[in-house]
Amino acid sequence: MISWRLIVPAVLVAAAIAGCLTYFVTPSPPVEAIQRLPPTSPVMKGPDRATQTNVDQHSSAEEEAKASFERAAAAILRQAPESQASVGVDEPPTAEHIPLPKRRPLPRP
Repeated sequence: MISWRLIVPAVLVAAAIAGCLTYFVTPSPPVEAIQRLPPTSPVMKGPDRATQTNVDQHSSAEEEAKASFERAAAAILRQAPESQASVGVDEPPTAEHIPLPKRRPLPRP
């Protein structure tokens, strides 16, 4: 009798080989069929219908976001010289040897 330890890997290997052969043997669809998508248009209601479209609303939100970003950037740049003054730019980086921490012995019960 054949053991399950041989049957399961053999079935998995056979399935993988069959999948690879199927992938390489079957022809791929033509590029034209992939690129030709059905035309879709967004649902927009004009001023004569129940809902009106407002194009300026989106641009004003973008302008508001841009203005708040610029205010935040200006605040950060105003604080940058103060933070650099406390660092001590004149001093070179540490060149001496920095010892690594020592290993502690395991605690005994």
